[in-house]
Amino acid sequence: MSGKLDKLGEEAREALQATSSLDQLADWRVKYLGRKGAVAQLLRGVGELPPEDRPAFGQAANELKELLAESYDARHEELSRAAAGPAEALDITLPGRPVNVGRLHITTQTLREIYAIFARMGFQVEEWPEVESDLLNFELLNMPPHHPARDMWDTFYVNPKVVLRTHTSPGQIRSMRKHCPDPIRVILPGKCYRYEAVTARSEFMFYQVEGLAVGKRITLADLKGTMVDFARQMFGADRKVRFRCSHFPFTEPSVEVDMDCIICAGEGCRVCKHTGWVEISGAGMVHPQVLRNGGYDPDVYSGYAFGMGPERIAMIKYSIDDIRLFYSNDLRFARQFG
Repeated sequence: MSGKLDKLGEEAREALQATSSLDQLADWRVKYLGRKGAVAQLLRGVGELPPEDRPAFGQAANELKELLAESYDARHEELSRAAAGPAEALDITLPGRPVNVGRLHITTQTLREIYAIFARMGFQVEEWPEVESDLLNFELLNMPPHHPARDMWDTFYVNPKVVLRTHTSPGQIRSMRKHCPDPIRVILPGKCYRYEAVTARSEFMFYQVEGLAVGKRITLADLKGTMVDFARQMFGADRKVRFRCSHFPFTEPSVEVDMDCIICAGEGCRVCKHTGWVEISGAGMVHPQVLRNGGYDPDVYSGYAFGMGPERIAMIKYSIDDIRLFYSNDLRFARQFG
């Protein structure tokens, strides 16, 4: 039987070299390596051998099959290259293919627009850490341990005294301590984190832009003027703005800032929940105790603060109805804002 294997191997190799087309090569494969091919036929005869000869013959037959398969692959590559013809000449004078360098994310675009608007009002940009102490994130903003106001923020704790900041408001304390006793006009952008279910209106990671102004004789009228001016620069000169009473532990009084719905022009739609108004910011006068914690004497200084979400601003401006689209990495969405 070993002589048959040697004879078959020599015959198969000669036939392989004689092939001159891919069709002939396919016929060769069926004849020698197919399920009913010559090698398979020899393997079926292993039962006729004495038991002590069967392992050696089976091993030799499988080695022949592997060798022929490798020879087939090499011949297939040779014939494929020949069928493709000579390679096209390279013309080095042709211009290169254009490179897609990408574009700014819609959140980045919105942030830059917000920066530009407040820069025209005299605000500077400051950035502070995303990992904050519980002291700055809560306690110095009038929320001591176990205070019920903490329930407004679902918090990621790194350890009992360190958190992923739930809002950009800790930057108020940092900026006041940095600039005290000088007047301040700053915006504090950055990422925030909250342990919330991801829905069409909420994400566990999102951006905020905090605003802070501290000086002498600053009043609620200054805050109102700033918010109205922002809304009209961002959304159009004919926008209407209203202020509603609210509560935040670090401002007193506190307000919610609404704008007439840009989608329905105040008539009522799904985006504004048929009220004709959409919220664009939370704000208020800086609480006297927060001023003290920042180093300012509330009998001499006053200030206002506000916070807004760039994603919410973009959703209103571009009629986006699902915040999850911002960070889904869907290029069909991202490419709409080139």
